[in-house]
Amino acid sequence: MNTLITSFMRNFFAKAFTVIFFGLALILVISLFNNVVEGLMAKTDLTEILLKSINTGVIALAVFELALIINKEYSEPDEDDNKNAIDLLRVTLPRFIGTVCVALSLEGLIMVIKYSQLDLAGNLYYPVAIIASTALLLTSLGIFLHLTKHK
Repeated sequence: MNTLITSFMRNFFAKAFTVIFFGLALILVISLFNNVVEGLMAKTDLTEILLKSINTGVIALAVFELALIINKEYSEPDEDDNKNAIDLLRVTLPRFIGTVCVALSLEGLIMVIKYSQLDLAGNLYYPVAIIASTALLLTSLGIFLHLTKHK
């Protein structure tokens, strides 16, 4: 009986969070199109519109990817009961961390472009820190995958 309640709660919350994150991704995509239209109507610089659009689009992609992972890993029946937590992490973590790394890398590169256009070279520490953190995150993922591989 306890397993049935646990399974129900797991599926309920997985579906709820999946719907929430899909909704947020949809709102971000709508916001992206809205910002593009408003920027074009206000005759804003095209480069600025594109940079903001890429930024919003990448965040929407990361949120969408998170919703997919939650839906796939937590709302399906537990056929993987025999798998341990490390095996499950080896499957889900690289996909999500890869998406986050792409988002962070693009954010850092967008900041470099923006600061260089605005002659704010003194603020380049922030995008460099973001890019370095992304490299550290990706390196950590590689080390985790290497240390947990099956022999």
